[in-house]
Amino acid sequence: MRVSGAVVACGGTLLVAALALTGCQKSPGSGSGPSGDTSPAGSAGTGSVFLGADECSSRGREAFTEVPCGSERAAARVIARHGGRVGDGPRCPGRTDFVLHISANRPSVDEDGDGAVPQGYACMRNLESPHPGDPGAGGGPRTVVGDCVYGAGRGQVRETACEGSGRRAPEYRVVAAVRSRDLCPAGTRLYVALGGGRPVGCAVRVQAPR
Repeated sequence: MRVSGAVVACGGTLLVAALALTGCQKSPGSGSGPSGDTSPAGSAGTGSVFLGADECSSRGREAFTEVPCGSERAAARVIARHGGRVGDGPRCPGRTDFVLHISANRPSVDEDGDGAVPQGYACMRNLESPHPGDPGAGGGPRTVVGDCVYGAGRGQVRETACEGSGRRAPEYRVVAAVRSRDLCPAGTRLYVALGGGRPVGCAVRVQAPR
C-alpha cells in the first residue's frame, strides 16, 4: 500500500495528512491507494504528546485539532500513537479508520514546552459510525481478515465493501491470515499481502451481492 503526499509545517500550525486508505496490496508495505486531504491541525493540546493515545480530535474539511473527548467537536479517538514515519514504525491496529501523519515542527505552543513537536502518526478511530476500518467495510489503512477485495490490475487488489455498496463489487473475501501460502485453507483462490507476523491473506471467491 503506497502512502503518498508530503506534509509540511507553516508558522505555528501543525500540518497533518489524513489517510483513509482502501486495501490495495501486492507485497507487505507496497501497493497503491488513494490518500485523503492534507489538513492543518491546531496547536498541541494539554496532553504530554500532541494527539497522544486515547486523546481525541475534531475533524473538519480543513483542520484536525486536539479537543477533549467529551467535546461536541470530538470526532475521532487516537487508538495508537507512534513517532517517525508510518513506513518505518509499528503498524496501526486493524480497527483503525484513518491515519493522521503529523509533521515535525517548532510551534509557539507544544506538548512539553521545548519548542518542538516531533514527526509521528496517530491511528484514529471514529467516535461514531461509519467505521471503514472494520472487517468488510471497505476501507481503513490495512487489509484484514473479513475484508473483501477486487482485482485492480498489475497484480494488485483493492478493498471494497463486502455488502456491495462500494464503487466496485467484491470479488474475493480474505478468510484467513497465515505465515505461508501452503497453510491457506482449501478453496483459496487469491493470496493477499497483509504484512505482520501472518503476512499471507487467504482469499476465496465471493458471489457479488445483487
